[in-house]
Amino acid sequence: MDCHSPREVPEYFDVLLVGNPNVGKSVIFHKLTGRYATVSNYPGTTVDISAGKIKNMNLSVADLPGMYSFFSITEEERVAKEILLNSKARVVVNVIDAKNIDRALPLTIQLIDACFNVILVLNAVDEAEKIGMRINSKELERKLGIPVVETIAIKGKGIKELLKRIDELSKENREKRFFRFSEDMEKAIEEVGELLPGDLMDRRRIFSILALANDMDVIKRLKLDEKDIERIRKRFGRSLAFTLAMEYQRTAEILLESVIEYEKRTSRHMRFDEITLNPLFAIPMSIAILYLLYLFTGVIGAQILVDVMERLFEMRINDPLNAWLSENIKSYWLRELVGGEYGVITLGLRYAISIVLPIVSMFFLSFSLLEDSGLLPRMAMLLDRLFKKAGLSGRAVIPLILGLGCGTMAVIVTRVLESRREKMIATLMLAVAIPCSAQLGIMIGIAPDLLALYVWGAFVFSILTAIGLLAGKYMPGEKPVFYMEIPPLRLPSFSNVLMKTISRLEWYFKEVIPIFVIISLAIWVGRITEMFSFITTILSYPASLLSLPEKMSEVFLYGFFRRDYGTAGLYDLVSKGVLDYKQTVVSMVVLTLFVPCIAQLSMMIKERGLAFALATFITSILIAFSSGFLLNAIFEVLPK
Repeated sequence: MDCHSPREVPEYFDVLLVGNPNVGKSVIFHKLTGRYATVSNYPGTTVDISAGKIKNMNLSVADLPGMYSFFSITEEERVAKEILLNSKARVVVNVIDAKNIDRALPLTIQLIDACFNVILVLNAVDEAEKIGMRINSKELERKLGIPVVETIAIKGKGIKELLKRIDELSKENREKRFFRFSEDMEKAIEEVGELLPGDLMDRRRIFSILALANDMDVIKRLKLDEKDIERIRKRFGRSLAFTLAMEYQRTAEILLESVIEYEKRTSRHMRFDEITLNPLFAIPMSIAILYLLYLFTGVIGAQILVDVMERLFEMRINDPLNAWLSENIKSYWLRELVGGEYGVITLGLRYAISIVLPIVSMFFLSFSLLEDSGLLPRMAMLLDRLFKKAGLSGRAVIPLILGLGCGTMAVIVTRVLESRREKMIATLMLAVAIPCSAQLGIMIGIAPDLLALYVWGAFVFSILTAIGLLAGKYMPGEKPVFYMEIPPLRLPSFSNVLMKTISRLEWYFKEVIPIFVIISLAIWVGRITEMFSFITTILSYPASLLSLPEKMSEVFLYGFFRRDYGTAGLYDLVSKGVLDYKQTVVSMVVLTLFVPCIAQLSMMIKERGLAFALATFITSILIAFSSGFLLNAIFEVLPK
């Protein structure tokens, strides 16, 4: 059975980059386009799609989320599958890690089954050669009937050949063949194909296979009768998704016969690579890396650079602006709109540029280094079992640790998690029980003694653990699967790390900075309408029930607008002797667990939706004051 690629104008992109995670697609994207990416969310998801134009060609290109198979498990795989099934792309470039060709080739065969003009890219062939693998790419090209290109993307080798093949294939319709399965399976595929609507053209075979594998996205999309498909499926008496996956794997193994030769080699690099996967070495290594990441982002970024940037912003912008406003603008509220303590420039832009930007920049840089070095997948794998108890995968260690630097930035970073459920659990934990660096530093300074610090830490950590365990048990959605290739350790390419960082910072300027401007406008409205006075009056009631002074209501409110404002207000009350020992510890716990700052809440709305953000906001209030009541009650029964 033959098929032809469609001639219509592409619905989305001319060229699609497809492949497993961590195979170098982003590097190839950078080499093809001359930049890292223009990033945007796929509609209805938080999954990012990178797009651009191929240099010297009138062809658009998209780097799809990593996928292992059309039999999708994660949200990223579903999005990639959806784009492919809707696409009329002229060329699909399937990038695989040459070392793992046996595991990656089934996806190539599925792309051929979907009747795309496929180019197979064997990336990192140098790493395959280091472990003694020799791949006969010409023989593989003959067997598959598609172009096969060898690349070392990080060094730019093979990119010219790839560009040439893309150009050639985008202008022609190649005849392609299917690779037949067992007779029984082929018969079942044909029977399902007869149930499909007649307008699927060249996608009929892949739609039949996915429907047979009980892909509910496809079944619902084509409005198929599940009973008809189930009758065909029952003949096999086992999971057809698994059986089909094994059929693809068997076909790949047959195709690779006489294509790969192995020469046994060992090297210091390989031995070190293996050691980093041994828990005895890898766990201390991961702890050290996370500590360095926190130092790099939380100390260099959140403390040193923020301090420098804040002082510069105050001296060069805020002070001259406020002086000019005082002399030239008579209206108090007009002055407060752009200047003063909460103005669009003096608060909104200052917060975005001098506080969050340094932290985000340091994180993006360090995260790109972790990605490209191969360390990130290793850390995620080691922590996976522990994090599973909270309904998270090992990847979640990154946003949770970085929440100690900046909660707003950490919510952004939850994008590295695979499923919506994981992102929601991590966002909830960040919002309720992880203090940012500003809070953490001042809390340590406020604590009356070491015992008070231990009590505060134990209470907050207990709440964090309880939230994680309960959310992992009751949060709806699919539990994390966490299946990923472990790439070899490699020295990161400076140019690729830099391009990744710059691209992510471009996204920050376009997407995040406007949020801070909106926040400052909301504060201005709250002040001019005297809404602030109303809210502090309401907050004074729970404060009094906790045996705290009425002034704490202002601390809670300003902590919402900026966490360090709240902790600074608490520090002021402690230094003036307004709070005694018990009140200080209770206040520390309540303020830490109190609502996320307005910037973090805004980012939660953007990333997780308004309903989830409001539910988290209310939950954090209830947890904060309930914890305060409990701790206050414990203090009451203890001897004075």
